[in-house]
Amino acid sequence: MTLCFVGPGVDASGVLAQGPFTLDDASRVGITRRQLQGGRFRRLGPRTYAPAGLSETPELLLAAARLRLPPVAVFSGRTAAWLHGLDLPPCAPIEVTVPDKTGVSARAGLSLRRAALEPADLVCLNGVLATSVLRTLADLALRLPLVEAVVVADSALHSGLLVLAELDAYVCAHAGRKGVKRLRRVAELAEPAAESQMESRLRLVLVLGGLPRPEAQVPLYDGEGHFLGRPDLFYPAQRLAIEYDGGIHRDKLVEDNRRQNLLLSAGIGLLRFTRADVYGAPDSVVGQVRAWLDRA
Repeated sequence: MTLCFVGPGVDASGVLAQGPFTLDDASRVGITRRQLQGGRFRRLGPRTYAPAGLSETPELLLAAARLRLPPVAVFSGRTAAWLHGLDLPPCAPIEVTVPDKTGVSARAGLSLRRAALEPADLVCLNGVLATSVLRTLADLALRLPLVEAVVVADSALHSGLLVLAELDAYVCAHAGRKGVKRLRRVAELAEPAAESQMESRLRLVLVLGGLPRPEAQVPLYDGEGHFLGRPDLFYPAQRLAIEYDGGIHRDKLVEDNRRQNLLLSAGIGLLRFTRADVYGAPDSVVGQVRAWLDRA
């Protein structure tokens, strides 16, 4: 992923070929406001434009936003998470943090926050300044619902952006910071083995519903050492496997049915839940799992 920033002093062909530019850039190379309103250009935001032939990608929008910001501003929140490679919306809105006591006014179309930023909180990602993955998680833990903050932490851990020990160390090192209590709870609930956001949400439905925490992505074998499967969640004492069935399940129906038969033949129970269950009937999910655990 490459972000291309165009600044003052770029000639007309450079502006048109490379990426977004400001109204001042256009004026310097003789492009008038009337020309900017024609079909050759696209308006990206206040006083920022791009050639009409460029697709309006997140990279382009972030590059345009960068042109409107002072050097001390850094991308943060969901925008920083996306820059780190996590599956969050980067431009709804574009989130920016500036240091405390910085004389920076609000920017239309941007979510601008003021906060103390330490050198360790900053990283350069593909040519732009953003909050580190740990600072990004800390910020999101304070603002997102608990479940969604854990989902982000799971993704960061599973993708290798950090390890759980680093998250725990960050919590300890910032014990007095606002919101660290929430981040500590996120760290307690986080699961590096989780392989999807919905799997994380299903696990949290169970745990926050008062059930014991299941193990995640446990490989199972029969008595002869033959591989049976690797369910999303597993209660070993009760020999109960739990899986989230997403849209991909329909494409893997034969494989999933075969795995289910193997598990059942080995005396391992299996419960499957869908998106509708997780979002629409979490109490039913907890009730079904609790009933199975009680019977076992």
